[in-house]
Amino acid sequence: MLTSTNCRPSAFPCIRWSTAFVRAWVLLLLLGPGLSLAEQKPLVQLQQEFIDLRFGLFIHFNIPTFSTDDWPDPQMPAAAFNPTQLNCHQWAEAAKSAHMTYGCLTAKHHSGFCIWDTKSTDYNVMNSPLKRDVVKEYADAFRAAGLKVMMYYSILDTHHDLRRGHVTARHIALVKQQITELFSNYGEITALFIDGWESSWARISYDEIPFEDVYRLIKSLQPNCLVMDLNASKYPPTALFYGDIKSYEQNAGESVDRESNRLASMACLPVNKQWFWKEDYPSSPVKRAKTIVESNLIPLNRAYCNFILNVAPNRQGLIDDNALALLKEIGGRWKPEGEMPVLEAPEPPIISANIAKFKPASSSWSWDTQISDFGNDDDFKSSWESNIHVKEPWYAVDLVTEQPFNLIVLTVPRKGIREYRLQYFAEGTWKDFPTGPNDKLVKIHRFDRVWGSRVKVLFPDNGLQPAISELGVYHERR
Repeated sequence: MLTSTNCRPSAFPCIRWSTAFVRAWVLLLLLGPGLSLAEQKPLVQLQQEFIDLRFGLFIHFNIPTFSTDDWPDPQMPAAAFNPTQLNCHQWAEAAKSAHMTYGCLTAKHHSGFCIWDTKSTDYNVMNSPLKRDVVKEYADAFRAAGLKVMMYYSILDTHHDLRRGHVTARHIALVKQQITELFSNYGEITALFIDGWESSWARISYDEIPFEDVYRLIKSLQPNCLVMDLNASKYPPTALFYGDIKSYEQNAGESVDRESNRLASMACLPVNKQWFWKEDYPSSPVKRAKTIVESNLIPLNRAYCNFILNVAPNRQGLIDDNALALLKEIGGRWKPEGEMPVLEAPEPPIISANIAKFKPASSSWSWDTQISDFGNDDDFKSSWESNIHVKEPWYAVDLVTEQPFNLIVLTVPRKGIREYRLQYFAEGTWKDFPTGPNDKLVKIHRFDRVWGSRVKVLFPDNGLQPAISELGVYHERR
């Protein structure tokens, strides 16, 4: 049993099971898998409601506010967090002045400091000079102003040593307890922005902290909350991998295709150079209102994309005058008018572990620099490619042991690869899946569960040179 004895502020979190956490798990046991207290809306309806919100306020406010860096010393003491004039109502009124419809607050950033009254760790706002639940004050203020409430939560946690190669069962329990608290104690949360997960810089995989476990926990607590991982940009833009919404961090060079995008999306941008407040912000130029409206907000909204602008409160807990003036000017230049584009129902998001990732792969003759290993290396920018002289190319992944699966996702790097056959090996023979021509770059095949030890893709003799960016095999919980 996890206890709070002999714990230090810099050590692993002293997990104390909160009443909300225990209550949530009891409810899950009573309700059974797939059931919840609230009626779940269709995903496409939730996505449409999200893009209809159009414009929101991103609020990076946490212990990095009191540092010179967005990633401060992991042992920065809780005593450093001391906003002497904290006023979340000012934030809400600033958002309304720009005709924003929601806010999103950094409940926990990469440093691991929690700005709510958590029972999961002593590294939280109640042990700071403030001793007030910032998440609660934010949620209450924004709802009072008629604005929706969203949250940001980082999986990466440098204070608690939750990082690649160090993840333990206690870390997973920490994540689940903190999410349970946020989704049990602060009313309806429209969307959760997850960060620090499955990225080149955080490097914590969806396998180390199981994505499907966390996703289903969120949905069990609030089935109508949308989940998006801010680091899912490595996946193709035409299908939903690991989240209900596609996200694009424009400050990092990510951009939604404004001509071809048809998925519910979110794009974010800070008004300053960085996300958290810096000492020179009150006197430094902010982004121009005209640019924000005409080059971001309006064209992004036309492309099925909700735009969220980050404005970082200062060390007093207030938004600076120059940022307030910018938001007011935005509101003078823009207001929501007309209808947003109507979404088509997408394929359900892929949220399970890819059991084909890094497994032994083989194929017919391929190009020397695009051998079979590149077809399941978890890198959608690389690919296996058949040699042009092969008449009937094939590609296969060995799952090593016979195991269950019910979803195959074939991602190809270019259009024109539309005809193929899928097979799996079981009981000493290859068995066919029914497939037809498919022009999509991400070809998703869901079916009743089968057991097999290998999966193969066969291409016809049609003179083309097939290639595979990724062959994914999954066992979804249904």
